[in-house]
Amino acid sequence: MKSLPLSPLERVRIVVVAALGAIMMLTAPGAALGAPDSFADLAERLSPAVVNIATTQTVTAPDRGPRPKLPPGSPFEDLFRDFFDGLPERGPRTTSSLGSGFVIDPDGIVVTNNHVIEDADEIVVNFSDGTTLPATLIGTDPKTDIALLKLTPPAPLVFVSFGDSSASRVGDWVLAIGNPFGLGGSVSAGIISARNRDINSGPYDDFIQTDAAINRGNSGGPLFNMAGEVIGVNTAIISPSGGSIGIGFSVPSALVKNVVSQLREFGHTKRGWLGVRIQQVTPELAEGLGLDKPVGALVSEVTADGPAAEGGIEAGDVIMKFDGRDIAEMRDLPRMVAETAVGKDVRVVIWRKGKTQTVKVVLGLLDEGDSGAPPEVDKPEAPAVAETALGMKLEPLTEKSRSDYGVAEDAKGVLVTEVDAGSTAAEKGVRPGDVIVEVAQEAVATPADVRGGVAKAKEEGRKSVLILVQSGADLRFVALKITN
Repeated sequence: MKSLPLSPLERVRIVVVAALGAIMMLTAPGAALGAPDSFADLAERLSPAVVNIATTQTVTAPDRGPRPKLPPGSPFEDLFRDFFDGLPERGPRTTSSLGSGFVIDPDGIVVTNNHVIEDADEIVVNFSDGTTLPATLIGTDPKTDIALLKLTPPAPLVFVSFGDSSASRVGDWVLAIGNPFGLGGSVSAGIISARNRDINSGPYDDFIQTDAAINRGNSGGPLFNMAGEVIGVNTAIISPSGGSIGIGFSVPSALVKNVVSQLREFGHTKRGWLGVRIQQVTPELAEGLGLDKPVGALVSEVTADGPAAEGGIEAGDVIMKFDGRDIAEMRDLPRMVAETAVGKDVRVVIWRKGKTQTVKVVLGLLDEGDSGAPPEVDKPEAPAVAETALGMKLEPLTEKSRSDYGVAEDAKGVLVTEVDAGSTAAEKGVRPGDVIVEVAQEAVATPADVRGGVAKAKEEGRKSVLILVQSGADLRFVALKITN
């Protein structure tokens, strides 16, 4: 068939119709954006596995104190007697709280938040069908706010499975089911607003942020993806009123799964231990270390005889990779170490004095009571010569200066006795009584050593020099600007 040429008006009509069709496809429910027409089927399937958790706890009220002593015949004697006699006795009393949880095993294993059941005398789990079962505590992990409960059900329970939270993306749809304000079986939907959030609640913060409504009582409940998999445990909200304002946080399943596995096996967590104290690599520190950009975790202390020390890691090293994974920033490392099996032989890539090296470390078991004391560094005895450098007056450590400034006997380095108020050192928090341990990652024993290290960094064209400072029992690196 022969086609006929189109008029200009017909061409315009075709373009308009095509544009309208594209707009309708983009705005239609579920089209192109991945939004479901309804969450009803998903909610119906998942709700039976989500539970309400009720706890009771006995607390002792504070004593209301002695009655005021009044002289006999005082006009207020009868008034105070009637008042105090009318007050209830303040003995032990019972308090209750509500939260959420979810079943992960048909035999009766329930995940919730530690703060939901903390210090509870009795824990009861309520199901959507009206069933109520007592629960016993398997174990808790306060650092991630996860707790694991055991039920004894008369029949296998409906349960849900963990998904891969690391595969979730900002903008993905999520569903929260829980017990807000005691209203069991409440469902709310939203999206993932952000990932890898640090809200300063613990050393392993890596929260999923969501705008799905999460309120008091949702704590411990699951955050589902559209496949019906648990990708987070709802834990915290930011709200000036106590109600949802669209900023809620969930512990990601990638972290929860490992904690739950250890609680089931041991009743507590067994985390890997590297034996270092670390700090953030700032742009100034990166320049002093010779790094192109501020990445990794800077080692400020190494525990004597710890895994890192035995593997050859030193103070001043920057840990760039751990077990094949990049360390984008300092807070990545503690989480990676905690997730790694105790006893595993791990390759660690470090940046040391301008180049990368790879060391092997056998992870130890984290001991919460470990003091993490830094290793001793042998340095020669300092001669009694005072000098100034970078706005600091420096003196060698002597028996008298240790006593005057309260410096520990085992501290070694150069004593700071004065700091110019307008200097970079003062701005970075260096104070009289601090001890300079290293300059440009070289141990110093005299004020001349400090000046020499600064001069060498200046000759190399550096704008700042890296200083290791001991303040009391703490060690930290600071980058001080080199002045002309």
